[in-house]
Amino acid sequence: MNNIWLIGAGGIGIEYAKVLIALKKSFLTIGRGHEKAQIFRENTGKDVVEGGLERYLKLMPTVAEFAIIAVNVQYLASTTILLMKYGVKNIFCEKPGFNDPSEMEDVIAVAKKTGARVYYAYNRRFFSSVLKAEDILKEDGGMTSMNFEFTEWGHVIENTEHPSEVKRNWMTANSSHVIDLAFFMGGEPIQMSSYTAGELNWHKPSCFVGAGLTKKGVLFNYQANWNSPGRWAVEIQTPRHRIYLKPMEQLQLQDKGSVNVYPVEIDDHLDKEYKPGFYLETKAFLEGDLCRLCSLDEQYFHIKTIYNRILGR
Repeated sequence: MNNIWLIGAGGIGIEYAKVLIALKKSFLTIGRGHEKAQIFRENTGKDVVEGGLERYLKLMPTVAEFAIIAVNVQYLASTTILLMKYGVKNIFCEKPGFNDPSEMEDVIAVAKKTGARVYYAYNRRFFSSVLKAEDILKEDGGMTSMNFEFTEWGHVIENTEHPSEVKRNWMTANSSHVIDLAFFMGGEPIQMSSYTAGELNWHKPSCFVGAGLTKKGVLFNYQANWNSPGRWAVEIQTPRHRIYLKPMEQLQLQDKGSVNVYPVEIDDHLDKEYKPGFYLETKAFLEGDLCRLCSLDEQYFHIKTIYNRILGR
């Protein structure tokens, strides 16, 4: 019996399949188009039920215990709702779980009615660099302040094939990776002042600046300018070190009293063998080790208290 359904046979679906195979899990992949299904078969050696989830459910299959959703952003919320209504109780959905944040209202309502448990795949919480950074934080006595940047390359995104409705919500659809990690490590904000400016022809605003205080007593600031050079980064200050996750797959340190920045050796073999963070987050979901996963309630809270504020809403 396939007690895991993998919804989506595209590139991200392939990455999940590689992990499920490594974990020796039996699973059924459900995709829509024939072309992607063929590529999935070639890359994984596993078959795909074509035609989409809605068509498959009309066959009245036995309800799976777990479902992993790896469809395009604009279908994340509707796919989650369809699975919950069918009776699936444990759902792991690609971030952010919605396209427009308003879609979360329906997801919340159906989850309450069905008793389903929904979690979102913020794989950077499981990066080897992040796990090692947390060890350093414990040794140093904790975080005192942090700053992060979620600049997107606007000139590149403009020319991608992403639908306009996805581009309009790009901050939550993509940049939330950085924002989620920063507040996962530093604590959720209890005070935050946010400012925005500028616009692109596909997104408004284009420049973001803010600062505040988290529930862990950590002072923070952030900035992003999508019409200027930049990159994703999280920088953390402790009494002994400045910790650089820039790029976030790597870890660098600066010692107190020194301007030298040096790399820290990390055991990142899983992040090299699989898409970074995927192995550990998928394993955690399937084994019920949920403390590092972003829950439905947490994501809904983040929309209201973090993402909408950063966007100036």
